[in-house]
Amino acid sequence: MKIKDIIDQFIAGDWGEETCSNEMPCAVTCVRGADIIPISEYNFSAIPIRYISRQSYSKKCLHVGDIIIEKSGGSPTQSTGRVSFVSQELLDSVGPVVCSNFCTAFRVKKGWNPLYVYYYFQFIYNLGLFFNFEGKTSGLKNLQLDAAFAAIPIKDVSESAQNKIVAILQGLEKKITINRRINQNLEAMAKQLYDYWFVQFDFPNEEGKPYKSSGGVMVWNEKLKREIPKQWENCTLSYYVGRITNGLNPRKNFVLGDGDNYYVTIRSLLGTDIDWNNCDRCNDEALAKINARSQLQIGDVIFSAIGTIGRTYYIQENPVNWNISETSFTLRANPNIPSELFYSILRSDEVQLQADKKAMGSTLRCLVMDSFLNIPLVKIPTIIGCLFTESIKPIIKQQYLINKENRSLIKQRDELLPLLMNGQASVNSDL
Repeated sequence: MKIKDIIDQFIAGDWGEETCSNEMPCAVTCVRGADIIPISEYNFSAIPIRYISRQSYSKKCLHVGDIIIEKSGGSPTQSTGRVSFVSQELLDSVGPVVCSNFCTAFRVKKGWNPLYVYYYFQFIYNLGLFFNFEGKTSGLKNLQLDAAFAAIPIKDVSESAQNKIVAILQGLEKKITINRRINQNLEAMAKQLYDYWFVQFDFPNEEGKPYKSSGGVMVWNEKLKREIPKQWENCTLSYYVGRITNGLNPRKNFVLGDGDNYYVTIRSLLGTDIDWNNCDRCNDEALAKINARSQLQIGDVIFSAIGTIGRTYYIQENPVNWNISETSFTLRANPNIPSELFYSILRSDEVQLQADKKAMGSTLRCLVMDSFLNIPLVKIPTIIGCLFTESIKPIIKQQYLINKENRSLIKQRDELLPLLMNGQASVNSDL
């Protein structure tokens, strides 16, 4: 069979309008190509709300089991054809869903498990088949859907066999999702702890009671424009920074694409982890050039400085086969500052918000080092900083271990996917 043989219906996209009007009164969540990866990780927070006509609303709203495919976009190393599954969790979280004009959606025929088809599309995408069906319009790559769906084969697999394969892959997916949610809770705990100690100033006093709530003396600080504990001082971010560098631009220094080393860009920085599958590759010679400039070590913090400002990653493993692009800073704590405290400061709302405000440019925003280092902060006394570090260390360590487990689970899933789809492995019904 060909893929076109299993499609029951196509549903066109609609970008709609940014504001509500008489012509466009219906609010919907509109899935773009940029939302495909976050949706696969059950992160629905950044999908935009748009307004469409009543006619479009009745025809283009998607149902559970529909599959969204990206038909325009991509890059030299990333084809179009990425897919997103419309789950009940997505609809429960964001309400009515349509896809954008750069995507389209389709519904499969009876007898086909939509999740099986979704996984099959991931399989053929990973093979790079969609590169063969791309055309260009004004520099933008477009997937020739009709040609691709008419040419790409799919085996006529029984529905019971489809369901068994889905059950195996969904088991891995659910465990990965649970781990991500645990890490989101750990991240919320870490931020709350930092705010409690250094925004509300309810760190433990000499008696172990919350300082401010127990009557600790607060004084006005003119530089920070707020009250801080008596005998505390103000400083700038530069007080906490021992070293700051950034990576190299590949266009001027080397060529990407070959080799076994990872070249980490902003799009690879996700939450508290790196998406290694979404990294470019470079060879040993290129990595040596980057290492000469940005010598990463355990305890360093990566901080994105171009485009999306403030994405961070705390290095807890020896970075022997990867380094960063010129789009991020590598920050190392002052030798007198615990690296976990330094990482918490960089992830704090006050640093994140001020860094974003200081970024310059309209089309491509950029954060300048000098401006970044001038962010005003409170100077945390050494003993309080060490106490906080002891409290935050287990949370940061647990986040790392969960991310490490997820990498292993994702590797298992990605290696199992082609074996199941090719028939090289079968599901044991007794398991």
